[in-house]
Amino acid sequence: MSTAQQATGTFQVKRVAVPAAFEAAALGRHSLDKTFSGDLTATSLGEMLSAGGVVPGSAGYVALERVTGTLHGRQGSFVLQHFALMNRGTPTMTLTVVPDTGTDALTGLAGSMRIIVETGQHSYAFDYTLEA
Repeated sequence: MSTAQQATGTFQVKRVAVPAAFEAAALGRHSLDKTFSGDLTATSLGEMLSAGGVVPGSAGYVALERVTGTLHGRQGSFVLQHFALMNRGTPTMTLTVVPDTGTDALTGLAGSMRIIVETGQHSYAFDYTLEA
């Protein structure tokens, strides 16, 4: 049995450019280093690939990050998968927990996270279920 819950808070992110494996592919590559606070107290490390379109305001990225810490008092880790597009200035973004990546007290975790950016501040809303 699992119940739906929501975790909210803020996070800080450090994004560092990493040389792409194939420069001719014109892809950006970055390492991610995040610190979450609020209902999710955690750190994460990840990798991101991005590409810009020829029209201003068009781009996309994919990323994977392992989050390790405490979610509403339960300690463990899980992996988030990102898929994001900017279509001529209109964004769409999906962050989903990769199935069966929850460990320790987060085993059975499923859900999705929204990233909110307002006045330069990053926050999150994480809708999730956790098997009892």
